[in-house]
Amino acid sequence: MERPLLVYTTFPDADTALALGEVLVRERLAACLNVLPGMRSVYAWKGVVERGEEVVALIKSREALAEPLIAALKRRHPYETPVILTLPVGAEPATLAWLVAETGGTPA
Repeated sequence: MERPLLVYTTFPDADTALALGEVLVRERLAACLNVLPGMRSVYAWKGVVERGEEVVALIKSREALAEPLIAALKRRHPYETPVILTLPVGAEPATLAWLVAETGGTPA
């Protein structure tokens, strides 16, 4: 049985996130990428506390695609070390069916 996957990552700006999202959707590694602009971050990087403005991207996919999706993100992401958090989640049946259909999976 297919299981949904939500991937959380950040980008320097919405255009970069949307461009990469389009690639992931076209390659059927993701059914959708949502971009949430206006995030302000405080983070530690190489021993220094930094502040910056970023956007959040939430990627809707399925667990079976986790490895190729992460590999594609790492290859194309502009950050040296992108934050990529994978979150297994539940889904309403029609949402799961759409997600599976759009990512080339086998319906349950």
